[in-house]
Amino acid sequence: MNASAELLKELRIDRRTPPPPAPGSRRWLWIVIAVLVLLGAAVAAWMLRPQAIEVQTAPAVALGEAGSSASVLDASGYVVARRMATVSAKITGKVREVMIEEGMRVEEGQVMATLDPIDAGAQRDLYASQVQAARSQVAGLQAQLTQAGAEATRLQALVGQQLVSRSQFDQAVAQRDSLRAQLDTAQRNVQVAGNQLAIADLGVDNNIVRAPFSGVVTAKAAQPGEIVSPLSAGGGFTRTGIGTIVDMESLEIEVEVGEAFIGRVQPKMPVEATLNAYPEWKIPAEVIAIVPTADRGKATVKVRVAIKTRDPRIVPEMGVRVSFLEQARPDAPQKPQGVRVPANAVVEREGGSVVFVLAEDAVQQRSVTPGLALNADRQLLAGVRPGERVVTSPPDTLRDGSKVKERS
Repeated sequence: MNASAELLKELRIDRRTPPPPAPGSRRWLWIVIAVLVLLGAAVAAWMLRPQAIEVQTAPAVALGEAGSSASVLDASGYVVARRMATVSAKITGKVREVMIEEGMRVEEGQVMATLDPIDAGAQRDLYASQVQAARSQVAGLQAQLTQAGAEATRLQALVGQQLVSRSQFDQAVAQRDSLRAQLDTAQRNVQVAGNQLAIADLGVDNNIVRAPFSGVVTAKAAQPGEIVSPLSAGGGFTRTGIGTIVDMESLEIEVEVGEAFIGRVQPKMPVEATLNAYPEWKIPAEVIAIVPTADRGKATVKVRVAIKTRDPRIVPEMGVRVSFLEQARPDAPQKPQGVRVPANAVVEREGGSVVFVLAEDAVQQRSVTPGLALNADRQLLAGVRPGERVVTSPPDTLRDGSKVKERS
């Protein structure tokens, strides 16, 4: 009995002993450990990354250029086009197709739109038929004249031989001369019909609207199916133009200067223009002419200013501010060269003068050649180009290639 009990105990499953691990479980365990180690390394690298240094910057301004010349007068005005046209058809008609869109460039003679040419086409066909009929009549009269001339010649020989009467010969000559006159009239009719056909061709061509000069389309005024006319004959239901084109090469600036200050402005005077849309962009310009009349109501005189720089950003009707600059005198002292930067942007590093120039989100350390002290600024003869931004009061921790962000 005891032996049987002992045997049963040996057959009992011991649940306290853990089962042996599966063959693939150790591999997954090592993969999880490796992923955790990589994540920990990435977090540590992100936390230990170099922080961007907050800095203040200022632009380097060129010396000895138009931007640093003294302004004798400031005024405001607008960009205008000297060559602008609202293109219309020569005749009244219904629009069949419009081939332009705003912003599209067109060349001189390019087709902008076509009108429905039904009436003009039918009239042209009629005149073409008349030309063919007149030419056929000329051919028939020429054949008859040839026969009449031969008959008159034959009868003339017979009259000399007294084989026919003189009256028959005279009748043949009269018939020949009549046909000759009819042929001359028919030839003139051919010419008249040809002229009418040419006029009809012009009528057909008038249904095609072409660009009078090269330019850019600034407005599209008509759509297919609308009636257009060179005259406003239908009130608000009739268009007077297909579109407006502007010659961008003719852009200039018009400003109004008060009568009290117009004496400061002279032709060929240098001007610095600034568009309201791009306040940091200085555009070189020059006075073209002072319009010799004044506005009584506003007490102003209009001044035309030429733009020396052609750029697609300059478009008509843009607001602009202009500064009339002093004209350079031959005996004037030479202006300083280089650029002007804040004096606190120049620091000493490794025994030389350097500045830190902003390049995207980092800085470049550059050696410079300092010049004259200009109040709170400093002249730099070399090392920095106009328009670049330099760090003012750079901290001692700032180095070449340091990550920075501009202080707002």
